[in-house]
Amino acid sequence: MEAQGIARGAPTHSPKDGPGKPAVPQKNAYARLVQKHHSGRFRSYLHHIAQKLQLEEDALNDSGSEAEAALKSGLVREALSRNGVLGPGSRSPAGAPQPGPAHPSESREPSLPRRKRDPGPGRGEEDEVVEEEVLAPNRRGDAAVPSSARQVPGSQGRSPRPDFSPHKTASFEERDREEARRSSREGHAVPGRAESFASPGTFGSDPPAANTRKGSHLSPGRTQGGDNRRGIARTRNHSESARAAPHVDRRRQLSESQADTMNSSDCRATLRQLGTPRGGPHATGSTPGDRKNRNKASRGRKKVFEAYMSKEEVSAGLKRKQLIQGPLRINPKKYHEAFIPSPDGIRDIFIDGVVARNRALNGDIVAVKLLPKDQWKVIKPEGGDHEAEAAQESDAPRNPPGASVVNNPAKGDADSPDVIIEAQVDDDNDDVESSREAKDLQRLSLGAGEKGRDPEGCSGHHAKQEDSPKANDPEQVLQKTGKVVYILEKKHSRAAMGSLRLLTDRNSELFKKCAMFSPVDHRLPRAYVSLADCPPDLASRPEDYSSTLFICHIVDWREDSNFALGQLAQSLGQAGEVEPETEGILTEYGVDFSDFSPEVLQCLPQSLPWVIPLEELAKRRDLREECIFTIDPSTARDLDDALSCKLLPDGNFEVGVHIADVSYFVPEGTALDNVASKRATSVYLVQKVVPMLPRLLCEELCSLNPMADRLSFSVIWKLTPEGKILDEWFGRTVIRSCAKLSYDHAQSMIENPGKAFTAEELPPMSPQHSIGNVHRAVLNLHRIAKQLRKQRFVEGALRLDQLKLSFTLDKESGMPQSCYVYQYRDSNKLVEEFMLLANMAVAHQIYRSFPARALLRRHPPPLTKIMNDLSEFCSQMGLEIDFSSAGALHKSLSETFGTGRYAEAKKSVLTNMFSRPMQMAVYFCTGVLEDEALFHHYALNVPLYTHFTSPIRRFPDILVHRLLSASLGAGPAPRMNCKETQKQADHCNDRKTASKRVQELSADLFFAIFVKEHGPLESEAMVMGVLSEAFDVLVLKYGVQKRIYCNALPLVGFRFQKVGKKPQLSLIWEPENPEQEAPEQEIAIFTLVEVVLKSDGSPLKYSAVLKRPSEAESGAS
Repeated sequence: MEAQGIARGAPTHSPKDGPGKPAVPQKNAYARLVQKHHSGRFRSYLHHIAQKLQLEEDALNDSGSEAEAALKSGLVREALSRNGVLGPGSRSPAGAPQPGPAHPSESREPSLPRRKRDPGPGRGEEDEVVEEEVLAPNRRGDAAVPSSARQVPGSQGRSPRPDFSPHKTASFEERDREEARRSSREGHAVPGRAESFASPGTFGSDPPAANTRKGSHLSPGRTQGGDNRRGIARTRNHSESARAAPHVDRRRQLSESQADTMNSSDCRATLRQLGTPRGGPHATGSTPGDRKNRNKASRGRKKVFEAYMSKEEVSAGLKRKQLIQGPLRINPKKYHEAFIPSPDGIRDIFIDGVVARNRALNGDIVAVKLLPKDQWKVIKPEGGDHEAEAAQESDAPRNPPGASVVNNPAKGDADSPDVIIEAQVDDDNDDVESSREAKDLQRLSLGAGEKGRDPEGCSGHHAKQEDSPKANDPEQVLQKTGKVVYILEKKHSRAAMGSLRLLTDRNSELFKKCAMFSPVDHRLPRAYVSLADCPPDLASRPEDYSSTLFICHIVDWREDSNFALGQLAQSLGQAGEVEPETEGILTEYGVDFSDFSPEVLQCLPQSLPWVIPLEELAKRRDLREECIFTIDPSTARDLDDALSCKLLPDGNFEVGVHIADVSYFVPEGTALDNVASKRATSVYLVQKVVPMLPRLLCEELCSLNPMADRLSFSVIWKLTPEGKILDEWFGRTVIRSCAKLSYDHAQSMIENPGKAFTAEELPPMSPQHSIGNVHRAVLNLHRIAKQLRKQRFVEGALRLDQLKLSFTLDKESGMPQSCYVYQYRDSNKLVEEFMLLANMAVAHQIYRSFPARALLRRHPPPLTKIMNDLSEFCSQMGLEIDFSSAGALHKSLSETFGTGRYAEAKKSVLTNMFSRPMQMAVYFCTGVLEDEALFHHYALNVPLYTHFTSPIRRFPDILVHRLLSASLGAGPAPRMNCKETQKQADHCNDRKTASKRVQELSADLFFAIFVKEHGPLESEAMVMGVLSEAFDVLVLKYGVQKRIYCNALPLVGFRFQKVGKKPQLSLIWEPENPEQEAPEQEIAIFTLVEVVLKSDGSPLKYSAVLKRPSEAESGAS
């Protein structure tokens, strides 16, 4: 065992670097520690050490002397017995003889001794500061050089840092995986982490026989009572433990060894008898160890999960408020942690462990029963609130909050003008899972150590910053904890992208019948799939499929199995390639990208070219002679909105917003209507669009193409030059656009008001309208839009501008050629203002006509707890931010920072933080909410809002068109009642969230490819979070967030401290030559640094590396 250099008063931490062969002197030190410490937490620590020894022997079962291992395990049991943990005749927590020594290569060096520092003036004995040795690998990968960390005024108790080995370096993601494995050993049934629970009858296997072997490489003659455990516990492929830094995107680890981890049923220990329950007690009243022993005695099958309540029991429990209903969100970095919203809206309810989650998947609507109060989670305010450990996803480019990346954004992307305001807190804000899980803001910004405050999560890299919370600590916060008792609605698609491997026990019957499917998304369970559905040569040539992606549908997950049952659907192709990855993402998120059926296509006009019937023309206002034009991204092909502006004789303006009348082509109840309602939205990927409607409609019949007659729905106002509405008209029209302007064209007109543009500088234009007429109309719209925008913010609207990427793709290969931050300019704002004005006007119109059936869009206020954390953070940083309302927040952001590069970067970081507490805006039917105050849109600060302006790509807009037509007497009232409308609204919300997530993943895919093909990429970055041995940065040039680990840098050492309440890392760089003094660099929130983005060499993985500061910059923050 390795000495960890435990500081006075700091709780002990389990080693993290994996099992190692102990040296003789350390055994004596270990025994002395056992004699001196008798706390329950220390006994938990001892249990953990015993488990680690057991894991070591499992991994090396046939390499070495059994006698030596037995001697070692005997010493451990003796030490545990002295501490009262095990009785004289007790078995070790691992529960099995110990047949093998540690491999010599896994032995670890003893850590260096720690030095104590005399108390400073005014310090009592209890305030004595322990000097920590901070070690880091040198540039050559040699043995680490110790460096005594200096005490900095204002610093708090620091965590000790173990030595770094060139062979095995601990990392944060290793700890994530270890916590998951520890969770399984402590009573969790971790999905896909044990092969011992094959369901009865599965593939015709014999469950007792399968349990006896349990996938072991040991001789079949060894029984369950003896060596019943897995043979080799492997780390995942490309494991960070073999490198200096954990730059691996866990979503992309697809090798066989990714899934070949410890058998959870063999690794369960009895730590939960000593500490706060995590997963086991949620399902049964016995401890995991008790259940394990009973399993051994009977060799019978035991249930892993509780049976679900009946529908009647759930219904009654919800009515009596004994159960709580909500969407399940699973932490993507620590999949044994999950949450549902609390009815009080303050702190989410914690679902601790896979057993407590009870087979529910991310996004499912579940019924949850609260556990007794003594099992609730204890959180200290300045500690690591693990409610959202992975909200930042700094190491995973697939989900950087606030970095929604678009390719020449089209309508419907992040920069769609009619949603750009709410997009910053809705469409562009991280999805519900991430924004609600962003509760680690406090952990990042207030500087608590990585996983350092979890009462049960012991870090092997550093000791905790403080003692664990005491029961009488007045600062303690209890988080309600519960367990899932029923899945009310399976929102998750049950489709997964992942890899295949053979089972480890080639002698088992199960090996001959099935293979193991390992999802890329670790929140999903591993699944048995029939070998008959797998490639025929998988059994003989498994290495050929190690990097092949497959799609699997989860068809069942039984109570008595850690594994789901899956049905292999298809092979996608090689991991890391654009098309296989894209198809996997679309399938996993339930996006229908299939061709439209003949039945659907029959609903389209069959005689082409299509012309507007004369009888339809007679019903509409003819605007074909008016100067009407579109303004869209240059690549857009689905043009669903147009603008007009005409100066009136009295000095006022007639301004029109003209929207494609898609509802004319999509009658209610048709096959086309059904498929559009199911798809609910177009999905915008970097390289293509998955349309909601057939392309004949999207790009031709409905698209407001120039010089073509098109049916439209128009809202026309009479406005003063200041933007005051004097009159308003709604109606069905027919228009003929005179020009297709891009945002660049419109911006050029705005920036050059006196310029006479030539025909060569602009797109083709109708001869009926001169270039000068169009130019004047754009300028007039711009002036009015500025007034409308100014008035909106005066009245309390909020805008959060986040950095977004755009790509330029190679026309032949489709690969990214360039990457740049999308600029949101006056031309975007022009279109945005009039789309917002139209949406608000239509919302009032349909609500007046259909008060119980109108389809509107509301935006709830931000989450109170996270907003309070932000407020506290800003106060600590000396920032005066008013969080009292959306308008106050916007005003603070606009006025606090001023101008300049540093001010803009600082504003970008805070804007990103402020987006986290924002909830998603949602569609709803007015009849389901009695209180009109709930209709309010927080970001826009308006009472009523809807979506009317994008019917080509959003199904809710089609429903709104039908309501508007009926309110004007121009069409029949929709047949859907309030309940049906709300059901459709819920579905549209789900599909919108999925579409947004897919868009993000597509952007992450292309950015990872861009880094690989064009990297390394250098950029300025700003620090946005400081941890005990890492820090998060916002890469300003690309708008992505990355985490930089200290142990990945060529440092002599580093130290973490707090100056007041502000976290700070001091990095001591290796000198460039031996004669120089080691330069020191201070890292704090809002520090500007230079970073380099580099590909890790594996598919879709890249990391950020901090550039060495110059001598002049060393030590500057």
